[in-house]
Amino acid sequence: MIPPAIRRSLPLLALAGALLLPAGCSANRNREIGVYSGRHYNTDKELYARFTERTGIRVRLLEGKDDALIERLRSEGKTSPADVLVLVDAARLDRAAGMGLFRPTRSAELERDVPAHLRDPQGRWFALTRRVRAVVVNPKLVPPASIRTYADLAGPALKGKLCLRNSRSVYNQSLVADQLIQRGEAATRQWVEGLVANTRQPFFTSDIPLARAVGDGTCGAGLVNTYYVARMLAGGSGAADQAAARQLRVVFPEPAHVNISGAGVTAVSRHPQEAAQLIAFLASPGGGRGYAEANNEYPLKGAGGNPILRDFGPFTADGVSAAQMGAANRQAVSLMQAAGWN
Repeated sequence: MIPPAIRRSLPLLALAGALLLPAGCSANRNREIGVYSGRHYNTDKELYARFTERTGIRVRLLEGKDDALIERLRSEGKTSPADVLVLVDAARLDRAAGMGLFRPTRSAELERDVPAHLRDPQGRWFALTRRVRAVVVNPKLVPPASIRTYADLAGPALKGKLCLRNSRSVYNQSLVADQLIQRGEAATRQWVEGLVANTRQPFFTSDIPLARAVGDGTCGAGLVNTYYVARMLAGGSGAADQAAARQLRVVFPEPAHVNISGAGVTAVSRHPQEAAQLIAFLASPGGGRGYAEANNEYPLKGAGGNPILRDFGPFTADGVSAAQMGAANRQAVSLMQAAGWN
């Protein structure tokens, strides 16, 4: 039995609780959006919780591999609970858009915060973070100053010293697509053939083992996304990796290839406005900084507050758009396979 005095005060308490909600929360507190994400970091969940605190919109998260999520969303069709799809490569975003999995979204916030070359021209997806494909060298074997461009990796000085991740890596596929756009097919084919000729076999299956091999002197140089090195330096994969990473020098070719992670509102979303709100929050200077720092990535502008990225120094992006890279992916893969990049 609730005492009469407390019972009489309940309506006032309920009103006070409603007034404590952020603007818009009252209308949104019963709304829930589904997010399919190729990212898998606990700090992402913290950002989703912050979004819920601000808006009252709950986030139901499903994490998985990009290709599996694309296939799941395609097969579910109109029954899918996904309102937002987050993927970690420009080519995958382009492929999902080509399959009709995204709907065009117009948002003043997204157009303000996401540079034009980092979003789909039709508004189907928007970048959330930037991923730089840099060169790591062991200075005992390869002088860092000898690497000025990606073309230098195909030079005779690196014969037998270069290590590469295999051609199934979407990050290498996007790099080759980037070079196709900048240099044309003939020059890029010659470059890829030079890379393969310089490679110390076998090809690696991921970036961290490759970085370890450069650190311990098995390789003189290799291509990696900078966030893998930053993760190692931060101790995220253990003391041995931290020690190996300290033997590396990160070199940004001039100009540097920049890939992205990004998101779009799904074509079958039941709550497209709320889904666009979430993407805009994640792309905003505040939300985006946290989204990038979760994985030692670069935010959409600047280096954020990550001291390790600051220590890597500045880079100049080559300006190739994410949409261009996605469209050139198939040609890049064909070229890589023809050159023996297995």
